[in-house]
This record gives sequence, structure tokens and C-alpha cells, in this order.
Amino acid sequence: MKSALLRISAFCLATTAFGPLPALANHHEEAGAATIDIAMTKAALAASENRSDEDKARDESRKPAEVLAFIGLKTGDTVLDLISSGGWYSVAAAIATGANGKVYAQNPAAALQLRDGAYEKEIAARLEANKLPQIERLNSEIADLGVPDGSIDVAITALNFHDVYNSFGAEAATGMLAAVKAKLKPGGVFGVIDHVGDPDGDNTATHRIDPDLAVAAASAAGFMVERNDELLEGTGDEHSKNVFDPAVRGKTDRFILKLTKPE
Repeated sequence: MKSALLRISAFCLATTAFGPLPALANHHEEAGAATIDIAMTKAALAASENRSDEDKARDESRKPAEVLAFIGLKTGDTVLDLISSGGWYSVAAAIATGANGKVYAQNPAAALQLRDGAYEKEIAARLEANKLPQIERLNSEIADLGVPDGSIDVAITALNFHDVYNSFGAEAATGMLAAVKAKLKPGGVFGVIDHVGDPDGDNTATHRIDPDLAVAAASAAGFMVERNDELLEGTGDEHSKNVFDPAVRGKTDRFILKLTKPE
């Protein structure tokens, strides 16, 4: 991931301001739009023929219906899954937002080359035969996502933000957040999920981040911030182990930031 993030960092460090966005409707106020129903979304995810049993098994710990509802996903939304890796969340978001929605599954080229192309193989398998036509892959860098400014209702990134912050610092992380904010409609939301880190620990080594640092970066990028520490709480995680340690892998304590772009 580091080579991919070098490109992210180079762009983010150069990012200082964005021009005015087109006058677009607040996606929270569009006629007929309704935040997804958790129970109905859970049922749809469980019943979907477009998800493997292995993917469905992860719902218990990842709680996609609850997470997507918390960040305000609505039926028919246009979604950006930033650094989507193997596309697990892209598929979940596509099912949740429905056939009239749109999901962009974005990955920088270097991410798709990691682990001998494991993420490329995973996302290709999940989207084979165009079985979820509302998902469009974006093999692009964050500096050139290929979507217009002010066009996205909801963006999400899962377990990626710590890499940007830990590798390149607060300025680069804030720049990345600002770049995503430019793509959001006024009132749009960026959901950030990450592993809770120890404020006094080596979070670079453990692949974590202190949530307070993430909140500060988001505030600096101009977002309104709502933090949730309970939904993905891992009660047995003391925040000191590497997230790939078998003792905590898949069971880490995670936080969610709901970052809203002001209107």
C-alpha cells in the first residue's frame, strides 16, 4: 500500500483549497430519499446471491447495514468506496442503496498489485459477469478520481485512513479528506472506519490510529464530525496488538467517523 499512498500524499500535500462547487441539492433533502432500513438491509445482504457465504459471515463483526445507516446512506444514493481493495464494502453498499443507486469502487493501481494482485482477483470475482451493474470500478489515483466535484452523496473508506496518516502525517491526511470533500454534494457524508490506536503507542507498527487525531484532521479539512465508538466496539482489544495478530484479527476495536460536508 505504501507506494500507492506516496501518490496520495504527493497530491494531498499540494491541496490547499477548492473552488466553489455547483449548486446541487442536499442529498438528505431529495424528494423520496430515505435512510436505509437496518432490518431490511440486513435481510437483503443475507439473501443476496451476489455475495459468498464467506462475505456474509463477515457481517456479524463488520455490521454493514448498521454502519451504512449510521453514515446516512439512502436508497438511490451515489457512493464512492475509496480504496475499496477487494470490493467487500462496494458490494454491500450496492445492495443497500438498491438498483437505482450507483457505487464507484476506487483503487489506486498499486493497491491492486499488492499480495500478487490479491485485491484485483477479489474484486474481479465479486463483480464477475456484471452481476452488480450499479458498481463501476475506478482504477485511479485520488488526484484524478474521474468523478465530478459535487457529485457524490456518500463516500466511505474502511481501514485505510491510518496508513495515510501514519505514513505521511496530519497535513497529507487532511489533504486527502479535503479531496474527498470536494467530490461530495453539499450535505454529503464521508464515512471513515478504522482501528482504534493507543495514543501513547506505536500505531504505525500496529496499523492503527488514535481516533482523536482522525477527528482533528477531519475538522481541519472542514467537515462537521460525528464519532461513534460503540457500533464496532471490540471489547477484548487493548489497542496494543498489530491488527493482523491472530488474537485480534477481525475483532479489533474500531471507530466510525461520520463526516458531513457543510451546505
